[in-house]
Amino acid sequence: MSLMRCPLCREALTREPRRWFCATGHSFDVAREGYVNLLPVQHKKSRDPGDTPDSVRARRSFLDAGHYQPLRDRVQAMLAPLQPRSLLDIGCGEGYYTQAMATVAGEVTGIDIAKPAIQLAARRVPALTWLVASAVALPLADASQDVVCSLFSPLPVAEMHRVLREGGHVLVVTPAPDHLWHVREGLFGEVRAHEPDKFLRDFADSFELEQRHELRVPLQLTRQALVDLLAMTPYAWKAKAERRAALEALPDVATEAAFSLMLFRRV
Repeated sequence: MSLMRCPLCREALTREPRRWFCATGHSFDVAREGYVNLLPVQHKKSRDPGDTPDSVRARRSFLDAGHYQPLRDRVQAMLAPLQPRSLLDIGCGEGYYTQAMATVAGEVTGIDIAKPAIQLAARRVPALTWLVASAVALPLADASQDVVCSLFSPLPVAEMHRVLREGGHVLVVTPAPDHLWHVREGLFGEVRAHEPDKFLRDFADSFELEQRHELRVPLQLTRQALVDLLAMTPYAWKAKAERRAALEALPDVATEAAFSLMLFRRV
């Protein structure tokens, strides 16, 4: 059975080295970097959806510096006992976490709506399947995945349920209430806590919560690391320019990253 399906007609996709195609006649070329674009223009809400190239490069720089390595290790440790044959990473970005997932899973697919992110991911880890695609209409067959991951990314619960096999798992990582509190104070003055519990309500009807953990990582950020962090988060878009400039002018900033990790099982 093909794990992939056509985003236009939902027929199974046959994979060849340079193109993917369905029985209806729709065809999708494999880009020179190795990824496939399964986001039809009629499914886009803007010309270039998702993260900008600058944001993608900033995230790669920040993550490659190791600031979130403890989170990567924890994700890997939570997935390893599941021994998934097939795993989907939704909103995979440039593939930092997806690459670690591949060490404990069989066939791994990373999708993101941002083409610049998928281009970087495919160049770095060509052995995995990388797709430009939408999370709200996943181009994967029903019951084709053992695990679906979403780290700081969309949570299309119905689509996750559809592509998961019976008893499959969803791993969600989202900011804990006080994630990057000092940085957010510098940007906004008054800070509102994140609400990870709201995701429990979203999953209640069709998933069972099996595990929940909180991970805290102290951060001592240089000026460049802070600039990269702000460029890769939505916080900077919402902050006043003068507040962001003042924060980025500091020689270093101490804060703490706090993550909520939740493992759900499909019921």
